[in-house]
Amino acid sequence: MNTANEFSVVVRLDDIGAGASQHTIVANEIQRAALAKRFDLVRIDELTADISVAKTAAGITAKGHLHAKLVQTCTATAADVPAAINEPIDLLFIPEPTEGSEVDLASEECDTMFHDGRGVDIGEVAAQSMGLALNPYPRSKGAEKALRAAGVRNEEEEKIASGPFAMLAGLKSKS
Repeated sequence: MNTANEFSVVVRLDDIGAGASQHTIVANEIQRAALAKRFDLVRIDELTADISVAKTAAGITAKGHLHAKLVQTCTATAADVPAAINEPIDLLFIPEPTEGSEVDLASEECDTMFHDGRGVDIGEVAAQSMGLALNPYPRSKGAEKALRAAGVRNEEEEKIASGPFAMLAGLKSKS
């Protein structure tokens, strides 16, 4: 099992009984700083998760809730953009495929991770869930003004500029 993750919290499979086991995990300052570096964030102020782990016929389930407070960088101005993430967690761990075998995952099984037969890393579940919930294009309050000053059009202006009558509008302005 790879336990080199920044926020590794491994639940051993032989510790999971017949019912679900409850885990509250909290990333410490060092773990949050390492995760901020991995996800290219200014900082992570808080990262916690409540996760229930259980054995099922399909595999090992990890269900719960993730909470994070963090700061991203605005893609337009480079200003700090605070963000709060509150996301449900619903994931299935299945055994790692053996060499030469294939695993087919249906679309409803897209939230699937592999385990090595010894344990599941619910810290990595929390980290990846946070990463997936991040805004890919965070914007500060001054972003729209900075983009306009740089000549970037908004969606509506782009539709008009590339629409069927854009060329006619251009000819009209020349006459």
